[in-house]
Amino acid sequence: MLEFDNVSKSFWTGTQRKVILDQASFRIEPGRSLGILAPNGTGKTTLINMMCGLEQPDEGTIRRECRISFPLGFMGGIVSKHSANENARFIARIYGLDPDYVEAFCRWLTDIGEYFDMPVGTYSSGMRSRFTFSLLLALEFDIYLIDEAMPQTTDVEFNRKAGAVLFDRLKTSTVVIVSHQASTIEKFCRSAAVLRDGRLYMFETLDEAKQYYDYTA
Repeated sequence: MLEFDNVSKSFWTGTQRKVILDQASFRIEPGRSLGILAPNGTGKTTLINMMCGLEQPDEGTIRRECRISFPLGFMGGIVSKHSANENARFIARIYGLDPDYVEAFCRWLTDIGEYFDMPVGTYSSGMRSRFTFSLLLALEFDIYLIDEAMPQTTDVEFNRKAGAVLFDRLKTSTVVIVSHQASTIEKFCRSAAVLRDGRLYMFETLDEAKQYYDYTA
């Protein structure tokens, strides 16, 4: 379970205070994937980062009683001067997993040949995206976090393989995805919420959330 209890978060932009959440309370239960619709610039990435602990609330409590992933594409913890091989094995040890398995899985899914043993800092943006996505899928979580703002890969074969692994994982896990487009969310979720003006409005179905989102646009 992931629970926000009266959570508030805001930033000072230099001219005004931007409110991301204003005393928001909600719960994400295992097995109930959730899509969050929000216009650009309203704090989607901040919300996702708060869920996994990358950012802290100004007020309120966030309870994490399950294994929650880092956001898809997050590069924190990856050392650029080390190879994908070295990074994969290091992070496997942090999570208490078999380094041989994590390395082999990432090497297979990333499919970048000899570059897997070269420093990550030498990779193209597409190669880095493939590696971070592979690393996310190599580690098993109860809740996977996906932010539409994260880097995307244009490699068709990688997308096919990674998509198959992700959908297989979702049979026994949960996904939270934030986006400004309902079409992105409907691939993963049946229920949704709308983030607007610092408040999160929860709906039983994606259609209900879409109607409210379009009406208040």
